Amino acid sequence: MKPARALPGYVLPTVAGLLLVVAAVASLFLGRVNLSPADLIAGLASPHPNLAGLVVTELRLPRAVLAILVGGALGLAGAAMQGLLRNPLADPGLLGVSNGAALGAVISIYFGLAHVFPLATPLLGLAGAMGAGALTFAFGRGSTLTLILAGAAVSSLMSAFLAMALNFAPSPYAAYEMSVWMLGSLAEKSWDHILLAGPFILIGMAALATLGRSIDALTLGEAQAESLGFRIDRLRVIALVGVGLAVGAATSVVGSVSFIGLAAPHLVRPFVGYQPSRTLLPSTLLGAVLLLVADIGTRVIHTNTELRLGVITALIGAPFFFWLVVRLRKVAP
Repeated sequence: MKPARALPGYVLPTVAGLLLVVAAVASLFLGRVNLSPADLIAGLASPHPNLAGLVVTELRLPRAVLAILVGGALGLAGAAMQGLLRNPLADPGLLGVSNGAALGAVISIYFGLAHVFPLATPLLGLAGAMGAGALTFAFGRGSTLTLILAGAAVSSLMSAFLAMALNFAPSPYAAYEMSVWMLGSLAEKSWDHILLAGPFILIGMAALATLGRSIDALTLGEAQAESLGFRIDRLRVIALVGVGLAVGAATSVVGSVSFIGLAAPHLVRPFVGYQPSRTLLPSTLLGAVLLLVADIGTRVIHTNTELRLGVITALIGAPFFFWLVVRLRKVAP
């Protein structure tokens, strides 16, 4: 099996952008509320408040915007991490920020803060992500290997605290609420959540977008990249801050979402000639598309309770990696 031929630089972002527009529009018209597209358009055009207009502007539109932000952040962070670490299996959660954000959010549920102040969960999630990122950086300075090991250690530590919180949950309801939150969901998210997490996500993505030339140079090796004038320590700091802000903020709002950061760069890479910098923008767009499609799936698949986002992404992601394994076996010497 021959690898796909590299496409011109504008083709893949254009195609991914068109898919994103289609998925975003579909997310506004598909859901559990049985309203026809004509009713929704009429409701939006009406100058008076109405059910159809409220369904779109207060429920589906913020949900779609948040899906685009979170999916884009995960796709970009995954591409940046795989380029930085030169490891196609690296994902945004490798540095521990995802589990740190989950721990902060679970603490707010554990102590009942989420019922007193609705935004306590994302605020403590952000604090947990920043704390986990700082801990990874404190122990991981020195080399890429130590950064990976520190991230794995911090991630395991956060997972242990999460398990402890579930084990000592003050009530069965609290344990259920924590478990459900960790499955990930875009349901019941409002413009307040976007205003809270959006700036952090965008700042983190802007930092990661500057890494293109640096991760291209890293394909030659760290010593060669430094000889070309790139400071590896500075590169690691930018990557850690970018991933911490983007992924930490995303996780703090929607919960844990797996596979997007791993799958999006893999789907993109064969069409860009395996050049790390060229994967960044298409991975961002495709990550947003994948999360929008997964969120549409949670709404249109009829079950007694709405399927959680993390369940859908795992069901999509696991077969993808089985296919990837089969493909690698065919092309391996």
